[in-house]
Amino acid sequence: MKFHCITFLFFLLANLFLLRATSAQNNFIECITSQFQASNSSQNVIYTPRNNAASYSSIYQSFLGNLRFLSTSPQRPLAIITPTNESEIQATIHCSRKHGTQIKVRSGGHDYEGLSYISQTPFAVVDMRNLRTISIDTRGNTAWIQTGATLGEVYYTIAETSRTLAFPAGVCPTVGVGGHFSGGGYGMISRKHGIAVDNIIDAIIINADGQISNRDSMGEDLFWAIRGGGGTSFGIVVAFKVNLVTIPETVIVFNVSRTLEQNATQIVHKWQYISDKIDENLLLRLFISSVRSPAASNGNRTIQASFTSLFLGRVEDLLPIMEQKFPELGLVEQDCIEMSWIESTLFFAGFPNGTSLNVLLNRTQQNSRTNSEHGLQGIWNYLNEEDENRAQLQFSPYGGALSTVSKSETPFPHRSGNIFMIHYGVTWTTDSPRHINWIRRLYSYMAPFVSKSPRAAYFNYRDLDIGRNNIEGNTSYRQASVWGFKYFETNFNRLVRVKTKVDPSNFFRNEQSVPPLSSN
Repeated sequence: MKFHCITFLFFLLANLFLLRATSAQNNFIECITSQFQASNSSQNVIYTPRNNAASYSSIYQSFLGNLRFLSTSPQRPLAIITPTNESEIQATIHCSRKHGTQIKVRSGGHDYEGLSYISQTPFAVVDMRNLRTISIDTRGNTAWIQTGATLGEVYYTIAETSRTLAFPAGVCPTVGVGGHFSGGGYGMISRKHGIAVDNIIDAIIINADGQISNRDSMGEDLFWAIRGGGGTSFGIVVAFKVNLVTIPETVIVFNVSRTLEQNATQIVHKWQYISDKIDENLLLRLFISSVRSPAASNGNRTIQASFTSLFLGRVEDLLPIMEQKFPELGLVEQDCIEMSWIESTLFFAGFPNGTSLNVLLNRTQQNSRTNSEHGLQGIWNYLNEEDENRAQLQFSPYGGALSTVSKSETPFPHRSGNIFMIHYGVTWTTDSPRHINWIRRLYSYMAPFVSKSPRAAYFNYRDLDIGRNNIEGNTSYRQASVWGFKYFETNFNRLVRVKTKVDPSNFFRNEQSVPPLSSN
């Protein structure tokens, strides 16, 4: 009888907790509905599982660039809000604070760990897709860009205005501006023009109290923090003002591949010594994968190194540079393709030659799946463990304009002295544990060959394996510094001070958000 009483008591407590949780969820949705009604805002931007299940499900599915989270995420958002103006964001923040509902902010949904759309606790998503206006000022060579825009939309809009203006940001056109810009923003013209944060000159942000600020009113500390420190630790960034950069009307692109049988090991070895020092108008990006090849020594698989590159100039200027600095690649004029900068964005995104520029306006992510020379030989062995074309390492060079900026100028610290960064990737459709274990083993193998104390990481390539906060939000400085110094080095300390000042209650938080000192 005692056992049955305890079981019954547990049943009552569990159901009481469920009722309270459900009540809090209902209160949040009622609050936000009431707030929208009071301000004459359209309720068509509020999606819940109950009220408009089909639309809610469709929008939620569009979040999932990494299908791994379909099975591993224990919570779905209580509501998805797609605001059309700043007052709707303010109303959402108000109701979230009042009823204890966590907010996630989604721009393009490319966060590798899904932190913009999954959580272990009840939450709502502010999806910025309706806030994507892009205004170009050709006289001042500037642009105001709302954070719901994608990089493709940004590039398309710039190209509609001018053939000689561009913006230095990433290669994937469906990546959202909000996360990409606030985390750094590396791209194919970054060795000449820096990264996105180096070209941001103003911003509009809404803080935890619902106050709207621009650069002047937010202050230089917060403006510094949201240019590389991740905007969602500090508020909801609505728009960025950026300087556009000048580029030639025509550029040169090439994609030259070499296999082990074509001396790929020696060529990659040499690339490590010249990629950050070569002419800043040239960015030599390197992709390494295991491919099927009849010419392979074992008759089946080989390693392929692909040098995917952009040169801001003419072929007659490029070839002498390559002959002097990197003759091992054997680049010839026939490898080089002349095109406009906007056409090059399609080339690097992997679209076939002749694809319409309109594809840049497509916000749907493509191909969603569940995602020293001796040292190089070890990498080749790891890549051959995976199926053909499933795994890939991307090597993106630094140097040039990236090295001219102090490491403390923005939270992005990877400046002078850094040669390149490595992106580890593997895709699969089944047997998730095997592939995750494989990439973790490869990451560990690389430890002797990369930066140390700390082993640095790029915030836009988010990785919870390097450390995470407590789900409840009471993370200490000491706990967060485990991952914080890897992303930001000593800039992490200033980010913590800014967070303590602008969001002491830690309202804006996730598994890798900057904590306030009051969370100790």
